Amino acid sequence: MKPVIALVGRANVGKSTLFNRITHSRDAIVADFPGLTRDRHYADARLGGLEFIVVDTGGFEPDKPSGVVAEMARQTRQAVAEADAVIFVTDLRSGVAGQDHDIARYLRSCGKKVVLAVNKAEGMADSPQLAEFHELGIGVPHPVSAAHGQGVRSLLEAALEGRVEVTADDAGEESAAAAADGVIRLAVAGRPNVGKSTLINAWLGEERLVAFDQPGTTRDAIRVPFERDGRRFELIDTAGLRRKGRVFEAIEKFSIVKTLQAIADAHVVVLLLDATQGVSDQDAHIAGYILDSGRAVVVAVNKWDATDDYQRQLVERAIESRLAFLKFAPVLQISAIRRQGLSALWKAIGQAHASATAKLPTPVLTRLLHEAVQRQPPRRAGRFRPKLRYAHQGGMNPPRVVIHGNNLEHVTDAYRRYLEGCVRAHFKLVGTPLRIEMRSGRNPFDES
Repeated sequence: MKPVIALVGRANVGKSTLFNRITHSRDAIVADFPGLTRDRHYADARLGGLEFIVVDTGGFEPDKPSGVVAEMARQTRQAVAEADAVIFVTDLRSGVAGQDHDIARYLRSCGKKVVLAVNKAEGMADSPQLAEFHELGIGVPHPVSAAHGQGVRSLLEAALEGRVEVTADDAGEESAAAAADGVIRLAVAGRPNVGKSTLINAWLGEERLVAFDQPGTTRDAIRVPFERDGRRFELIDTAGLRRKGRVFEAIEKFSIVKTLQAIADAHVVVLLLDATQGVSDQDAHIAGYILDSGRAVVVAVNKWDATDDYQRQLVERAIESRLAFLKFAPVLQISAIRRQGLSALWKAIGQAHASATAKLPTPVLTRLLHEAVQRQPPRRAGRFRPKLRYAHQGGMNPPRVVIHGNNLEHVTDAYRRYLEGCVRAHFKLVGTPLRIEMRSGRNPFDES
């Protein structure tokens, strides 16, 4: 089993920068703002032949009684409980703070292996300021620079001391097995405070993510491994997307980038709406981005239990009008906090993923094309009518159908939608966009 290392410390000491350095990624948002990370963030890492899991946490304030900071502290305590070793990250430039003493006191009481990292020590490895960190009672301080990579390897060696290395053959077998299994990336997107984190917590059966009645609680795109009915998923909780004019904080601008990246990287996206607030222009904007990205999508209307019949009718009509371009997507009513409608939601997610990755045989597509043309030929353009000869599949996720023929540049958008409907109906494609691409052959009688 891979060892787990948790990064713990007060806000803005460089935990996320160290996380990105260890994992050789940019998975965690990094900026000069305290309190940027709020949820536990997991990633795989390797040191030589040893593979391990590293966990990034939010700024830790052990004694906060309530509020979102208390929720962040609970996430950090859970990360410490799961870890085999803890790296306590401090800041050399700001020195030892009272909060560092509180964290050190908590870590000493946990009985975990703790390694003290003194970050932002570039060019100051022999500084006498290091001596004051001994007063934390954690052990020898390790000067590191997460931003420049200095001292990180020796820090990890201290944290992983005594662990057995994985051989190259074993690592190759694990990688091959992981590639063969296939993990479905499932993103939950929507406006702030519609219940995205609550939904993922309901799926997991634990409060894995901070769910708080304050818009913008989630700021990063958090990925959580999950298995259901023998299928492996990677659940992605995204930050709520606001209108551009309302994005004032630079932190939120980072969050938007991570959310859009998460949507583009997902196989299936659950677009979460709030039944108590109806369907806004911003919901339509997010839906449009999902469609442009070509992702399979399921629309889930959350907080359905908190509305009356009149409000429900308004929401249904708003979905029909404002999200008309997502007619192919199933719409489900759920209550994440009461865990109602989640089984039907999982069924819809499975159907959407199956449709997005469906194989469309060339003979069947060509026969469908000829039958569609026989029922309704394309409109004549000048002296010629577009001639549709055969079709084949040009890609998956989303499915793409390539049609070959002559004068296809004159095929109207309405006729494309007609052909799309024929393909959808035959293959029972739900929850996924379908691209129709026309490729015209050269006309040998064209004098030009």
